Amino acid sequence: MSGLLALLDDVAAIAKVAASSLDDVIGQAAKAGSKAAGAVIDDAAVTPKYVHGFEASRELPIIWRITKGSLRNKLVFLLPAGLALNEFAPWAIAPLLMLGGCYLCFEGAEKVAHALGFGHGHEDYPGAEAVIEDPAHLEEQKAAGAIKTDFILSAEIMTISLAAIPTSNFWMEAATLATVAVMITVAVYGSVALIVKMDDLGLAMAHKRRLSLTRAIGRGLVKGMPSFLRLLTLVGTAAMLWVGGSIIIHGFEELGFGALGDLVHDIAYAIGHAMPASIQGASEWFAKAAMDGVFGLMLGLVLIPIGTKIITPIWRAVTRLSPV
Repeated sequence: MSGLLALLDDVAAIAKVAASSLDDVIGQAAKAGSKAAGAVIDDAAVTPKYVHGFEASRELPIIWRITKGSLRNKLVFLLPAGLALNEFAPWAIAPLLMLGGCYLCFEGAEKVAHALGFGHGHEDYPGAEAVIEDPAHLEEQKAAGAIKTDFILSAEIMTISLAAIPTSNFWMEAATLATVAVMITVAVYGSVALIVKMDDLGLAMAHKRRLSLTRAIGRGLVKGMPSFLRLLTLVGTAAMLWVGGSIIIHGFEELGFGALGDLVHDIAYAIGHAMPASIQGASEWFAKAAMDGVFGLMLGLVLIPIGTKIITPIWRAVTRLSPV
């Protein structure tokens, strides 16, 4: 009997350790995932365009296909690469983060420029106006393009998350990064599924419900979705510039060039402490985020001609694949 009690006590102890480890993994994953906010929001803002123009019955299957591709990107390719990088070349993480930050700044600045009437976004490539009449082929092309775009954003998400994970043993880092990958993928593409089906729900509520309030809500959903998508794009763009700018500034600090980071910190500190005590912390945070975003926008505007005239043509020539 005493042996059984001892065994049960050991099992309980193991369960407590496992539960504690699980809590640590989830907690670290949540913190790490929050660092990748800019890329995550942009992913959610960009993806709905890939199901635009398809029949309603094909929207969810396409999103599910993209979701599986995104999980494959993160778990099969990027997770092992990230762990290997962290194990054998940790010195490369900061430069790679800065490269990803430059990409976020470029994307954000390009969206701003396009919104102001300058440039053509990603629509200025040869064959952009080509029309594919076969729906199955078009669906294949759209899904493949979305998965390739996701790979770039996922690489940035995983790199940011890896840098945010506290130093631990290999398996804890692997479990945390895998949790980040699954959580973010489910959050992004679950949100995308809700967004693209919201207008269908609104139409159903507007036409098939008896209560006038339900019909009014349905009409509101249908009318409000375009504005919501524009707001999502705006928030995503701001988040990209903020996160991208902060990554670059922090990267300079890690490389020994801390003057810009010190300047941003000092100005934000002065602004925060000029406010009432109750909002000093929030004011300082917003001031720093705004300066990071402005820096990200300025850097992105500088990178636009480099990206569009040099890097993009070379990339398309190498891959021989135009984006969709």
